[in-house]
Amino acid sequence: MVNNIKDFRTRRGLTHKEFAEKLNISVSHLRKIEKGQGTPSLKLAVRIAKALDCSLDDLFF
Repeated sequence: MVNNIKDFRTRRGLTHKEFAEKLNISVSHLRKIEKGQGTPSLKLAVRIAKALDCSLDDLFF
C-alpha cells in the first residue's frame, strides 16, 4: 500500500522511534508500514492520522 506517512512524519521532525512510541507500536512495524510492506489496521491508520494531524485521505490516497 502506497502512503505518505514518512513524509508527514519527517515534516513534523519525528524519528521512527519517537513516532512508534507515540503510536505504541514497534519501530520495525512502523518501517514496514511506511515502506508499503505492511498494512495498518483501520484503527491504527486512524491513530496515525490523528498523531500527524491529517486525514486518512492525506495519508493513503
